[in-house]
Amino acid sequence: MSTWSEMIDVRTRLWAVVAIIVGIALAIGLELIDEPDATAADLLLELVETTPAVLTSVGVAVLALVSKRQREEHLQIVHDLEIARLQGQRWRAESRNLLNGLGKAIDEQFSRWKLTEAERDIALLLLKGLSIKEAAVVRGSTERTVREQARSVYAKAGVTGRAGLSAFFLEDLLVPTPVDIDEHASQ
Repeated sequence: MSTWSEMIDVRTRLWAVVAIIVGIALAIGLELIDEPDATAADLLLELVETTPAVLTSVGVAVLALVSKRQREEHLQIVHDLEIARLQGQRWRAESRNLLNGLGKAIDEQFSRWKLTEAERDIALLLLKGLSIKEAAVVRGSTERTVREQARSVYAKAGVTGRAGLSAFFLEDLLVPTPVDIDEHASQ
């Protein structure tokens, strides 16, 4: 959450200070025009009477500026989120056949490994990036049960852990592009 000082930039602060000085000077100047023989006490009284009105006016103006900026930032964030949502929908639509095929291929591999239904669920949750603890919550199981099921999946798959399980399915999907190969070779 932003503090007031973070929301009000330096330019706005300088503008506010100048507006306060000009407002007070204007009020004192008007008092001198109205009463040219005003004493220092009269001017001090005018200063005391005018300062709250000037500060309030400047405060309202600064608040309006901050509010306007926040509104603009909010609209930009909403716009960016909408673009991201549309891009995500487009990507999923374009990739639907590939994703369905990948899901089917993963399911077929699980069958070759002879995973039980519970082991399949655990393997999918681990592939999605959930921790043992998170998978236990999703499955309504204990961490110990999920950890044992995960060990069984790893053993049947012939891998040593979650990274190996993920690599089994992702290795060929993440084929390096020629640019990636050039960058790696130059390092």
